[in-house]
Amino acid sequence: MNYQELANFIFPEAKPISYYEEKYKKRNLPEGAIVTRFAPSPTGFVHLGSLYQVVIARKMAKQTGGVFFLRVEDTDQKREVENGVTGILASLKDFGLTPDEGMISETQEIGNYGPYKQSLRKDIYQSYAKYLLEQGKAYPCFATPEELEEMRQKQEAAKIRPGYYGVWAKYRNLTLEEAAERIKKGDPYIIRLKSEGREDRKIKHHDIIKGNVDFPENDQDIVLIKADGLPTYHFAHAVDDHLMGTTHVIRGDEWLSSIPLHLQLFQMLGFQTPKYAHIAPIMKEDEGGKRKLSKRKDPEAAVSYYTEIGVPKEAVVEYLLNIANSNFETWRKQNPNASIEEFELQLNKMSVSGALFDIVKILDIAKTVISKYTAEQIYEEAQNWAKNYDEELFQLLQDKTYALKVFGIERGNVKPRKDIAKWSDVKENISYMYEEEFYKEPKQYEYQKITDKETIKRILTLYLEKYYEEKDDKQTWFDKIKDLAEELGYAREVKEWKKEPEKWPGHVGDISTVLRVALTSRSNTPDLYEIMQVLGKEKIEKRFEKAMEK
Repeated sequence: MNYQELANFIFPEAKPISYYEEKYKKRNLPEGAIVTRFAPSPTGFVHLGSLYQVVIARKMAKQTGGVFFLRVEDTDQKREVENGVTGILASLKDFGLTPDEGMISETQEIGNYGPYKQSLRKDIYQSYAKYLLEQGKAYPCFATPEELEEMRQKQEAAKIRPGYYGVWAKYRNLTLEEAAERIKKGDPYIIRLKSEGREDRKIKHHDIIKGNVDFPENDQDIVLIKADGLPTYHFAHAVDDHLMGTTHVIRGDEWLSSIPLHLQLFQMLGFQTPKYAHIAPIMKEDEGGKRKLSKRKDPEAAVSYYTEIGVPKEAVVEYLLNIANSNFETWRKQNPNASIEEFELQLNKMSVSGALFDIVKILDIAKTVISKYTAEQIYEEAQNWAKNYDEELFQLLQDKTYALKVFGIERGNVKPRKDIAKWSDVKENISYMYEEEFYKEPKQYEYQKITDKETIKRILTLYLEKYYEEKDDKQTWFDKIKDLAEELGYAREVKEWKKEPEKWPGHVGDISTVLRVALTSRSNTPDLYEIMQVLGKEKIEKRFEKAMEK
C-alpha cells in the first residue's frame, strides 16, 4: 500500500484540491488592496478586544480598496452558544462595522468564497487533509485518551516538554498496512500532521506590529482532523485564509506563539503565507499592576455594555482608533468634522505593548461626538435607546416638538454644549425642563453667593415685575439683567467687581445665578436665555413663585 491508496481509503469521497483551487479564484482587486477577516467562535459575547481587532482589520481593508469578511469558526461545537452568530452580527451592526462578505445571519451569507461557516466546509478540509496524506505529510493516529494521559504524566515526571512529537509520537511510524488494518477493524482515529520541524532550529519571522521575532520550529504532530471529521482551528484557518484570499491576518498577540505552526502549515500545504499582525491586548490597572481587560471581571469588556449605557458607536470606534495609532488624536484635532474613514491607519505605528483601558477617555470622546449632533439626531438616538432601556425617558420624549426645543438649547454654536456623554445621561440632563419631573420631589435651592432670603425674593419679584419680556432678544435680555443688578446695588460687569470687590456685594453673575437656581434648581445648566425661551412665561412665573415659597 502507498500513501495515495491510504488517502483514498480514508477519504474516498474527497475531491482533489484542484477542484477548490479552481472554484475559489484569486480575488480581482486593485494592487495593494488588503483582505482581512474577523473569525470569531460563536461561544459568547463579543469582547472589546475583539471589536478592537475588527476596527483595525476593517479599516485596513477599506482604506486600500480591499475586502473585510466575517468567517464563523464553529468547529468546536461543544462550546457553541445558541444564536451565537446573531449576537456577533448584532454587535458589529451596533458599531457600524458590517462586513463586506460572510455570514449575515445564522443561516445566510453573502460573497463568493463561502461557506463562511467552518462546520459547512468539512468536505474542503478533508480534501486538503487527503492531499497531505498523499504526500506523506500526515497520518492516522490511534492514540486513546488513556494513552495520551499516560504520555503526559511521563513527560511531566521527566520534566520534559509536553506534547505529541518525536519519540512520543507513538503512531507516526505505523506502517500504512497496519494503519489501514486498524481503520478496517473500526478503531477510532484522528489525522495528525507529520511535522518536518525540529525544536533545535529557529525560524525568523517579521510581524507587522511586533517586528522581527524568532521561535523554535514546530515539531509537534498536531491534530488536523478530529474524530468527528471536523478540523482543528489551526488547520482550518490555513485552508480558509488561503482559499478566501486573506492577505493580512490581524489578531490578538496570544496567537503569536502559534506562528511557527501556522507558517509550517502554509508551507507544507504549498500556500502563499499571509502577513501577520499581532495586536497587543487592552489592559486595565488593577491593585497597582496591569492585567488584560477580562470577560469575567469587567462589565466594560463586553461591547454590549456600551450599547446598554448608551455610548454612541462612533465614540467607541474613535477611542479604539485612538489607542491603535497615537497620531489619531492630533489628526482629529486638525480635522474635527472629518469622517474617520479619512484617517489613514498604519499597522506599523501600533504599540507593541497593550494600551491601558480608559473609560473617562471614552466618555470624553462621546461628549465631543454628541456635541456635533443636531437636536433631531439627539432626539432619535435618545428615543431609540430609551425604548429599550428607560421607559420613563421614552415617555418623556413623546412630545417630539417640545423635546426638539429642549435638545436644541446651545446646539449648533461655535462652542456647543458637552454635557451628554451617553444616552443614559439624558434624563438627568433634561428632567428640569419637564414640569412633571421638576415638581416630582421637593426642591433644594443652592443659591451660592446670595443666600439672604429677602434679597432672593426681591431679585425674583423685581425681575418678573420690571425686567422680564418674553419677546426680548438675547442681548436685550442680558442688558436687562445688568440693569437689575445695578438697581440692586451689584456690579453690572464681573470685571468691574474684580477691580474693586469692596465696592459691591457682588456682580451680575450672582444675580443671574439666583435666576438660574430658582428656575431649574441647578447652578450649572446650559444657556439660561435659551432655557427661558423654551419654558415660556407661565412656567417661569410658577417656578419663581415656588422658589419664593421656599
